[in-house]
Amino acid sequence: MNRPRTLAFAGLASLSLAACVVVPDAPNVERTPMPAGYAVPIGQPVQVGDLVVTPKGVVEDSRCPENARCVWAGRLIVKTQVDGAGWRDTTDITLGETYGTHGRVIALVSGIPEKKADRETRQEEYRFVYEAR
Repeated sequence: MNRPRTLAFAGLASLSLAACVVVPDAPNVERTPMPAGYAVPIGQPVQVGDLVVTPKGVVEDSRCPENARCVWAGRLIVKTQVDGAGWRDTTDITLGETYGTHGRVIALVSGIPEKKADRETRQEEYRFVYEAR
């Protein structure tokens, strides 16, 4: 006698489960990534090819200040989270150098603002551009 109710419940349960779809090829990121080519602040993901790249913080900014003369050019190193389909790497990437993982290569191609001799750059002032290579 309860067979029609059981079938109705089973039908509703299968419909509700059908609405829960897992997309296994999508990177797992917390915020919507900006399109490729955007200069992004710390914490803002950006699409780089089929990867999502998120700068997490400046590890080193020893670049020669734009208003100074230096013997060594220095470097900018950014802790970077790289998300792919089903994986995540976090690594330090140096401005102008490439980083390869899971068969893909990316590069940090720009870090602004330029360093100044008369003041320290705050983390929230930085913007970064990454590219697929």
